[in-house]
Amino acid sequence: MINKKGFASDNSSGVHPEIMKALNDANNGHTIAYGDDPYTQDAIKKFREQFGEDISVYFVFLGTAANVLGLGALSRPYHSVICPESAHINEDECGAPERFNGFKLLPVSTENGKLTVDGIKQHMHGLNFEHHSQPKLISISQVTEMGTIYTPQEVKEICDFAHQNNMYVHMDGARIANAAVALDKNFREFTKDVGVDVLSFGGTKNGMMYGEAIVFFNDIMGEEFKYMRKQGMQLASKMRFISAQFSTYLSDDLWFKTAKKANDMAKMLSDKASKLQNVEITQNVEANGVFAKIPKEIIEDLQNEYFFHIWDEETGVVRWMTSFDTTEEDINEFVELLKKKTD
Repeated sequence: MINKKGFASDNSSGVHPEIMKALNDANNGHTIAYGDDPYTQDAIKKFREQFGEDISVYFVFLGTAANVLGLGALSRPYHSVICPESAHINEDECGAPERFNGFKLLPVSTENGKLTVDGIKQHMHGLNFEHHSQPKLISISQVTEMGTIYTPQEVKEICDFAHQNNMYVHMDGARIANAAVALDKNFREFTKDVGVDVLSFGGTKNGMMYGEAIVFFNDIMGEEFKYMRKQGMQLASKMRFISAQFSTYLSDDLWFKTAKKANDMAKMLSDKASKLQNVEITQNVEANGVFAKIPKEIIEDLQNEYFFHIWDEETGVVRWMTSFDTTEEDINEFVELLKKKTD
């Protein structure tokens, strides 16, 4: 059943018309399989325009796969990965990173979803002691699961600390376009240029049908990754249908336009909802997520008309996500209903 556009996730939105056209255009005749096709070569070229020539790019189907395989490429089963407690790899990937890579996740409690060097240090013990898993990676999300954003300087501080301690930094960039818009920076300014080693670059949440990319910022790191991708069951035979989407997504600032629309709609929703009785915005609205505390007794009624997720059942905090296709009308109608329920 298709209901009104809700605020559950940017995964709930459809495919941007220009992306759909790219898929249709790619669906023309035959081409070489497994990535040896002109669509994939063009998409890789587009990534190199964004990040530089000295990168390796691998396309996969899913964000979880991008995280699991990207982390796995830089770790061994006796390693550990330090991440925020709220991280997608810790909360929402059903244990896949640990199961398939064998390493241990070391979560850090945070107020806003952002790691700091001080928070990381609590897990920096047992080094070179064979009875302890060895910290090898730090994983951060940009945008975080709390809707907040790291500044380039904050990312650099984490990367500098990691590299001083013979560690790597992974960035889960499922919503990287939303972060770039909010920061008013190009992609590389808060990834490659400040020391990130491997990036899960998302497209699905910002208008693509499916498809993510794993980007290594050092050719040596990614040179044998093609074997891991195959073993990880993410080597698409008809890869052109992922690649064609990315080629269009990274052309004519489409990624920017879609992310800016989503961010703008979240800001509008936050501004309007914050003026209502019994509504408290609990996190800074920096991208396309709004976290709000509302009376628990109205949540189910609201969800029946506009579905969204409960973030904390005990406190009544909910999460509202906006998308590239969210409209002012969607916001106004939802806020009007929210007003009726909270008055």
